[in-house]
Amino acid sequence: MASGPDQPAPHHVPTVGAALALLPIGATFGYYGLPISLQEQLPVQFAPQLLAYMGLGFWTMRASHVLTQLGLEREQLWNGFRWGAMTGLLLGALNTVIILVVYPSLGYDITFLKHTPHGRLPILLMVPWVICGIALFVELNFRGFLLGRLAELESHWRGTASSRRSTPLALTVSAVTFAFDPFLVHTFQHLHWIALWDGLIWGSIWLRTRNLSITIVAHAIEVMVMYSAVRIAIG
Repeated sequence: MASGPDQPAPHHVPTVGAALALLPIGATFGYYGLPISLQEQLPVQFAPQLLAYMGLGFWTMRASHVLTQLGLEREQLWNGFRWGAMTGLLLGALNTVIILVVYPSLGYDITFLKHTPHGRLPILLMVPWVICGIALFVELNFRGFLLGRLAELESHWRGTASSRRSTPLALTVSAVTFAFDPFLVHTFQHLHWIALWDGLIWGSIWLRTRNLSITIVAHAIEVMVMYSAVRIAIG
């Protein structure tokens, strides 16, 4: 897998706005301390993601080398499609088995997926259009912005700003935040745990390569594989 530069931009301290990544993290875990009546409200479930996109917008206006820091350089697109497709197919196959075989064998119901917002949409709308759009924005949010800024903060805190690949705390926090996103948990219930290892894998890839197109493509293809298989299996 081709790797990007160790240092996406010539910054020796966190860029302006990097700490904004802490806001959606706080909102995500603060959500679980709210009364159930508030947790059921859709705007409340979306609040952490909205804060993240607002933080991303502010950061892009103040930072330099934005595309490089996000990992969206044009030169990396081919490797993004190549490695992303392979990763997405492998994870899609693995997680499809987990959803359709492992979870039911443990007594979990998966038929509720028919009644999720994703399950109600026509399959030709979901595949590929909606899924690709979700993959793009989610990866910009959770890997490009949230993980990227946490890696900046951790590497500066540890005094290793010259190389931000080894940032295990940033990787773990971003993956847990992704897996416990309120809308994701509310929509996919017990299946939200799949997002934990997805977040760790996609995050590790992004930290290693600094190529966000890999995780965007991997995310989109994985979900298309799982979505199509589940729709066929449960009707």
